Amino acid sequence: MVLVFGELVIIVFALVVTVGTRSASLGGMPITPAIPVDRGASADPAPDGPFVARLRAGRWGTVLALLTILLGFALGGAFGAFEATFKDGLTERAEAVRDSVYGGDAAKMKSVVDKSWTFYKRAHMHGGGIGGVALGGILLLAALQRPRRRARQAASLALGLGGLGYATFWLLGARAAPGLGGTDAAKESLAWLAVPSAGLLLLGLCAVIALTVIDLFAPRPST
Repeated sequence: MVLVFGELVIIVFALVVTVGTRSASLGGMPITPAIPVDRGASADPAPDGPFVARLRAGRWGTVLALLTILLGFALGGAFGAFEATFKDGLTERAEAVRDSVYGGDAAKMKSVVDKSWTFYKRAHMHGGGIGGVALGGILLLAALQRPRRRARQAASLALGLGGLGYATFWLLGARAAPGLGGTDAAKESLAWLAVPSAGLLLLGLCAVIALTVIDLFAPRPST
């Protein structure tokens, strides 16, 4: 293994020396040293490259996607440190309506509290997962050359806003379910948030797929 590695190093070194020698002797032209460039305080900053310029078109979606990821990570850390506190909070919400909503049924109340905790965990997982997918889609849009600025803005905003809204839906659903007597009732009460968020995510993803296919497979205009 050591001998093979040594041989590879010798071969690479020989190639480098050969290429350097041929470059120096090509055409008998002398090699002039590079002239250092004065980058004083008066020098203008380098302009944004094309990728950064295209990314700026989706800056609001980018920020929302990062906030979604932050929400997921923050919930994960909070659950790890204060899991008992979160569960006790759900139980207290259910106990407050034990007679009026659950009719004194302790088993039903416990079932709803357990499902509410599952909603909490979904908020954590959806925040990190969907936020990461949204950010990846936005970066992919910035790498494409053909989409118009308006298309980038719309798709990026749909991904960012939809991801944050959908993760927030699960978080709010977890807190609402114990007091409403079930997770189904919590979903219905938050349909105003869940449906638009899921719709925006779907539209944003479809837009990214369509724009990517066009950019990669459509014929290039002749120059």
